Amino acid sequence: MSKNRIDLSSRVAIVTGGARGIGYAAAQRLLQSGAAVALWDVDAVRLVEARALLAGFGEVSTHTVELTDEFSVEAATRATEAAHGRIDILVNNAGITGGNARTWELEPDVWRRVIEVNLVGPYLTSRAVVPRLIANGWGRIVNVASIAGKEGNPNASHYSASKAGLIGLTKSLAKELATSNVLVNCITPAAANTEMFAQMAQSHIDFMLSKIPMGRFLEVDEAAALIAWLSSEECSFSTGAVFDISGGRAVY
Repeated sequence: MSKNRIDLSSRVAIVTGGARGIGYAAAQRLLQSGAAVALWDVDAVRLVEARALLAGFGEVSTHTVELTDEFSVEAATRATEAAHGRIDILVNNAGITGGNARTWELEPDVWRRVIEVNLVGPYLTSRAVVPRLIANGWGRIVNVASIAGKEGNPNASHYSASKAGLIGLTKSLAKELATSNVLVNCITPAAANTEMFAQMAQSHIDFMLSKIPMGRFLEVDEAAALIAWLSSEECSFSTGAVFDISGGRAVY
């Protein structure tokens, strides 16, 4: 399938969780659109592999980051600026599921870790990057939330709550930046068949598929296409918005 080329020439994008899954696909699509990309991930080995695969598409740097640590995030932000000269786009994609169980059966440390990675992480990256975007006079932030954040999946209260929080963060931050030419939006994908499935029970995977009217899971390239548009100048009058990409599952 041929792809529309979105013009991101001269732009520099950070993609968190960029070593695999939707993050990797988004990084590739941004590179194909002319952007330079900084891959942020906690997995140093996978970062090396991802960079080797993506280098043929454009300028790529890699940064090993613990997104729940503000000092690690600030260090990666400075390293990205040093590597590319500027930052224009932030894609908050990194996330974990934390497994599946009923709310009262989930361990507190697991519940907290999911909230830390999926919600506190995007807050910390935004805290570090937003002042740079304001100084540039242009910026785009795309948060990868989830249909679970709208509907609340059973046996995934930690994940659902974290993604609902990310939707709320998107809306608040967007209003704060509405006159700065820095736009903040999020996408709410249904499940994609990525390595995150390894963290889930098969019964939960089957449940998610049963809820999608199209009868299939999301392809990562489909999410990447939406992320690329939301990262571009063509997205000019949408901010604080929630873009559904759930195969018909969402009803609002």
